[in-house]
Amino acid sequence: MSDDDMTEDTENTENTEDVSADDDWAAAMQEQEVSENQESENQENADSLGFEEFDNDPTAGKAISPELDLILDIPVTISMEVGSTSITIRNLLQLNQGSVIELDRLAGEPLNVLVNGTLIAHGEVVVVNEKFGIRMTDVISPAERIKKLS
Repeated sequence: MSDDDMTEDTENTENTEDVSADDDWAAAMQEQEVSENQESENQENADSLGFEEFDNDPTAGKAISPELDLILDIPVTISMEVGSTSITIRNLLQLNQGSVIELDRLAGEPLNVLVNGTLIAHGEVVVVNEKFGIRMTDVISPAERIKKLS
């Protein structure tokens, strides 16, 4: 095979690759256009049904009621409970530096998140900017909290 034949084969291969790349690009553009058309049709259908759009912030664009506004600045105490145990006063008085108290939880179990002593969530310890924090893993619903009060 001569050098001219090899050059011609290389050019044909490159042209074929360009055509297939163009076809792939055209197919992707067509797929995007179809998707956008479906989205606009779905939006028009939703608008015609009269449903209200949800925002990420439920208070956005709405005035907070005066009654709720009064309590928003009340401070609450948030605490994290690693575990607990019961000991006698005799054992309590014997504690000193280096003493270890066994708790009722296993290592790795989620912590309790308490607001003013009421369980509202479970979470795991994280470190943010060299300070401890907690990542909420399970938030207790208001209905469940009310059940626990009874």
